[in-house]
Amino acid sequence: MGTEQLGQEAGDKGGPRPLKVRAFFGVPLPERHRAALADYLADCERIGPDFRWTPADNLHLTVRFLGHVELALAEGIAERVAATNPGALDLRLGNPGSFKRGRLARVVWLGLAAGERELGELATIVEAECVRAGLEGESRPFHGHLTLARARPRDGAALPSLPGPPDLEPWRASELILYQSRLGRSGSVYEPLRRLSLS
Repeated sequence: MGTEQLGQEAGDKGGPRPLKVRAFFGVPLPERHRAALADYLADCERIGPDFRWTPADNLHLTVRFLGHVELALAEGIAERVAATNPGALDLRLGNPGSFKRGRLARVVWLGLAAGERELGELATIVEAECVRAGLEGESRPFHGHLTLARARPRDGAALPSLPGPPDLEPWRASELILYQSRLGRSGSVYEPLRRLSLS
């Protein structure tokens, strides 16, 4: 990638235009949780081949998806969120669930056994700054969860009986990350653009 492409993209008439990124805010998982869930997801993939199971390296708690936006806009939102000095979160993963369309599951997830209210408060802060920056507000209420899989068929798929998830210890989340999502050869790759301290 050339120097121009790193800082800006060429416009249709040869002039520069702001670099756009596919971005979202998320809370990362501890590495020990990722390792434990990697084995669990491998078991689920064998049982549920009609779903795309999330690679362990991509596991996170989504706080706000921004979409395809200008990099400067995403970074500005991150700056204003950081200025609110959001607090650390005491979290614990809970039971599995799914978002369904009729009888078919579209998304499989793990909920939160602890910290859902606190994560929701952080999401409210981020949402306010997104709207302030000109993004359309979320139409659905925030539901904190860890996405495990998405159905391959657009309308969803029958979800087989899955094994119980590992019983993972609580942890204190001290970081909110602004991620960029890039499409790689084997799927999406999430790259941190900005790390915000939660204290």
